[in-house]
Amino acid sequence: MERNWSKNDIIELYNKPLVELLYEAATAHRKYHDPREVQVSTLLSIKTGGCPEDCGYCPQAARYHTDIEKNDLLSIDEVKSAAIEAQNSGSSRLCMGAAWRNVKDDAEFDQVLEMVRTVNDLGLEVCATLGMVTENQALRLAKAGLYAYNHNLDSSEEYYKEVISTRGYQDRLDTLDNARKANLTLCSGGIIGMGESVEDRAGMLAALAAIRPHPESVPVNALVAVEGTPLEEQKSVSIWEMVRMVATTRIVMPTTTVRLSAGRTDMSPEGQALCFMAGASSIFAGDKLLTTPNPDCKSDHELFDILGLIPQKAYKKGSKPAVDESYKDKPNLEEKIKWSRPGHKIERNEEAKKKAKSIRNEDGFEPRKITSVSSIDDA
Repeated sequence: MERNWSKNDIIELYNKPLVELLYEAATAHRKYHDPREVQVSTLLSIKTGGCPEDCGYCPQAARYHTDIEKNDLLSIDEVKSAAIEAQNSGSSRLCMGAAWRNVKDDAEFDQVLEMVRTVNDLGLEVCATLGMVTENQALRLAKAGLYAYNHNLDSSEEYYKEVISTRGYQDRLDTLDNARKANLTLCSGGIIGMGESVEDRAGMLAALAAIRPHPESVPVNALVAVEGTPLEEQKSVSIWEMVRMVATTRIVMPTTTVRLSAGRTDMSPEGQALCFMAGASSIFAGDKLLTTPNPDCKSDHELFDILGLIPQKAYKKGSKPAVDESYKDKPNLEEKIKWSRPGHKIERNEEAKKKAKSIRNEDGFEPRKITSVSSIDDA
């Protein structure tokens, strides 16, 4: 039976002496997981840049100057090629990410559905992170062969308002609920290092743990501060903070796959080893996480060899979804769901927006082109 964790319970757990916290987390990990197995995922940007949101950490927000040019949706053949490459490198899951606010019932969504089916046919677990989705859209994705839907909470509900103003926290929870209603597995986590407190980190974990059953995957990201974003001057979190966050997540949600996500390029092999000991059981592979750096596959294979870790096979923890041809059936009427726009102003976001506008007005400005197929990253 899943325990009811309060925020105060989680704060107390997070602040335990590190050796005790590690021991408790490692014990919980071994109870529910094979400690040698690591689920390897590849994150592919199928549509890069141009996002209308104002997430303070994200270089894909159109309003900030981060030298990322908006690209069109990839073709199905491009996605298939990237999926085969990921599979050959040892990944058992492909997560496709599009820089959208929310899914629309249009030709691009129809194309994404065909991408899902194509990757499912290859035998990979298929995950998608496309922004907010309605219940019907989630159901169509499931029928096309989607295994998991990613939509991160990012932080606590309180601190979320200091980072994002263009969508509400409840929208994220509603999206996860819509995915669950479609019998999709959930992937939802957050980012540490955005200036939040330990209380905020605990608040995020409490919100995730309140979802029943718990999300099947919880990515733990360390902020990668990108020049031009509102959070560009944030200092990197220490490895000890990352280890504590991974260990606490493992104890609070013992059956969940805890994914060591963004920020691994700043971690030593020893630091990553500590995270695996603390209960991390998944990584994102490939030298890019959507648009941010990540260790290359060769480095990960070498680390796995040193630690005696082995990649987990696809569908180890669930069944491969059967494709239902009715995913092609378009709804008679678009669902009338009004996603929120809180509308409050975040000063650092506004300043970054003004700075971007000024730079773009300068003569000779040319944004750097991002090649989406190689932009392999998490949401």
